Amino acid sequence: MTSEILKVEIDGPVATLTMNRPGKRNAMCEELLNALDAFFSTPPKEVRVVILTGIEGHYCSGLDLSEHVHRSAEENLHHSRHWHGVMEKIQSGGLAVVSAMFGAVIGGGMELAASTHVRIAETSTIFQLPEGRRGIFVGGGATARVGRLIGADRMTEMMLTGRKYGSDDGVALGLAHYSVGEGEALPLAQKLAGKIARNAPMSNYLMINAIARINDMSQADGLFTESLAAALSQTTPDAEEGLRAFLEKRAPKFR
Repeated sequence: MTSEILKVEIDGPVATLTMNRPGKRNAMCEELLNALDAFFSTPPKEVRVVILTGIEGHYCSGLDLSEHVHRSAEENLHHSRHWHGVMEKIQSGGLAVVSAMFGAVIGGGMELAASTHVRIAETSTIFQLPEGRRGIFVGGGATARVGRLIGADRMTEMMLTGRKYGSDDGVALGLAHYSVGEGEALPLAQKLAGKIARNAPMSNYLMINAIARINDMSQADGLFTESLAAALSQTTPDAEEGLRAFLEKRAPKFR
């Protein structure tokens, strides 16, 4: 599944995906989007957690505008919907995804990061939505994901002014969960990925898929759905093992 544009390294239950567009700040071209689509459509069975990162000091600088400018309105519509489909696979496909970020996390790069579940930002990280300065509008899911993280009002101001945020502001706003020093994002991502991979698979799946959906529901519907998720998780062999391990004061051995 490895390609020149998306490097894939697998170490047990953890896969590290490195976006590899040297000299392009890992801008999202059609080939890179398709490579992400291919991986998350049919991930290796042993993989439970994915680390997503970039090369040459950048995570992802957004849409490759050299491709965008030549598309018709109809082509752009379908391209946007393709983005939505890929981001949905990343967010809701069942694999926990950790972003190790640095440098440019701009435009489509922010949309990509917002579809992941744990986000770590080094001090060099720049969060920005500059589409307004390019005469375009976000099309990869930012209104649904970034807007939910930081609020519609703040996202509007961010787009209108082209404002940039660093790693500490990113944590305060919800764009990142951790702010770390240079060179520390990937090691922390590996540590957290290992911890997540040791969770019970069904628990991870429910956390990834249920919480965001419950947030879209009315309180009554959300609470009922929570009860269903709790009932399902608590009747698995892993739940039995987890409770037994707790009582026996040992580490659980999940499937």
